[in-house]
Amino acid sequence: MNNYLDVQTPAGKEAGELASEYQLKNHGLIHLDRVYWNLATPALVEEAVFRGEGSLVEGGPLLVRTGKHTARAAADKFTVREDSTADKIWWGQYNRPFSGQSFHGLFLRMQSYLQGRQVWVQDCYAGADPEYRLPIRVITDSAWQSLFARNMFITPTSADEYKKFVPEFTLIVLPSFKADPRADGTRTETAIVLNFAQHLGLIADSSYGGEIKKTVFTILNFLLPLRNVMAMHCSANVGAAGDVALFFGLSGTGKTSLSADPKRRLIGDDEHGWSDGGVFNFEAGCYAKVIRLSAEHEPQIYAATRRFGCILENVIHDPLSRRVDLNDDQLTENTRASYPLDFIPNVVPERMTRTHPKNVIFLTCDATGVLPPIARLSPNQAMYHFISGYTSKVAGTEIGLGKEPELTFSACFGAPFMVHHPFVYARLLNGKMAQHGSQPWLVNTGWTGGKFGVGKRFSIHHTRALLNAALDGSLQKVKFRKDKVFGFEVPMECPGVPSEVLDPASTWKNKDEYWRAYDALAARYIENFKLFKEGCAEEVANAGPKRLSNL
Repeated sequence: MNNYLDVQTPAGKEAGELASEYQLKNHGLIHLDRVYWNLATPALVEEAVFRGEGSLVEGGPLLVRTGKHTARAAADKFTVREDSTADKIWWGQYNRPFSGQSFHGLFLRMQSYLQGRQVWVQDCYAGADPEYRLPIRVITDSAWQSLFARNMFITPTSADEYKKFVPEFTLIVLPSFKADPRADGTRTETAIVLNFAQHLGLIADSSYGGEIKKTVFTILNFLLPLRNVMAMHCSANVGAAGDVALFFGLSGTGKTSLSADPKRRLIGDDEHGWSDGGVFNFEAGCYAKVIRLSAEHEPQIYAATRRFGCILENVIHDPLSRRVDLNDDQLTENTRASYPLDFIPNVVPERMTRTHPKNVIFLTCDATGVLPPIARLSPNQAMYHFISGYTSKVAGTEIGLGKEPELTFSACFGAPFMVHHPFVYARLLNGKMAQHGSQPWLVNTGWTGGKFGVGKRFSIHHTRALLNAALDGSLQKVKFRKDKVFGFEVPMECPGVPSEVLDPASTWKNKDEYWRAYDALAARYIENFKLFKEGCAEEVANAGPKRLSNL
């Protein structure tokens, strides 16, 4: 049955011009109405507007709504447990096992659902390094999500390359399809399920673009460490001297903002690999949080949100003037912009570099207001903080989060996407930092002068000044003090940063209250690390904080 009126759409005539010889019947998708293959950005925007999937707003971005899901449905993510994954995956909270039989049934229902319907295909690559890139195919039931995939991943460069494209992993993304927990073995009607044996991922009942992005990230996080490549939830940039810096951190900690530095060239804003040959971006685009984004503090990202080709998710706009309001959070705190990486002026066009990181920064958003704005770490301390992954989840990034930040420990600063045990990634990172002499730092982009609701967030100007000093080496030349709780080294001075900013205790009205809060945070670190102590090197386990004895 044809589910569409016989109406010629804007790109109908060009739908098959860039079709691959590896057709959708190879995925078991048959009796489809029309397949739109690898359409370019203007055609996808035209189709999205024509179909009522979104609206053009001032400057040219496509504005879309993602419905009930404005964040990742982390609890609805599963991986099929089979021979190739059974003894390699870190099964538990983030990697929930799914039966092969249930996957087969869910896939059959999705295949049946698509008969008589129109679909959109983007053939692209994940991974800028040709040696490690993964050919992926994203099949969706909407034009705007096809544009999202095109924005975020690396596209072929010729018609012949499209024609000969054969995917090694395929995602079928159907926001309009609802899983049935009774029949499919899912938790809800929403499902994100990976099957590594079949090189296939299924996404149902979620229009949130981040599910596509993070599913591909999860795939690479499983595959690349098996090839001795460190898969990282980090942004990366490079200085004029070729010095690479990595910025690890969960969403909302500043990866995108801090790596978009006009004095340094951007490699990428979120996901990278570190091989023996250097650092490479997994993506070709950025997926930035834009709530309360300002031209003053983040000019490059702000400008990108005003351009044609950008997708704005759940941003509020005036329907008459078509002007957007980035300060309005009535739909969600997790408003997003997806745009090509080259919208940032000083980007590395190859999205990779053959030099190795000189500095590795762990970004934490400390909502308790006790950690210093920057600290120099020893190698063992770096491993302790990497495995701990302390931060505060900020509103909107996952379903269920409220306005107030939620303190959390997310191993490797990205536990929901880490498929192997954290020790696999920690050993890889430790080995590469040791081999290339990388200096690790802990940078707090959270609160000072008190906890959330009492104090205020560190000024981005002060954070940038501290980072610039760390990256250009000048911070290594100042005096440091040893922190009496965590044992890491804290600079006592930095040009452009008031001395009291470097000493959080001095910003609290009640010093006793500060030390109690600091001790409480140390206790939470220690309790969390008990999960990882078994099998962890003693020197790493001992590199954590020490409780204060005089309280």
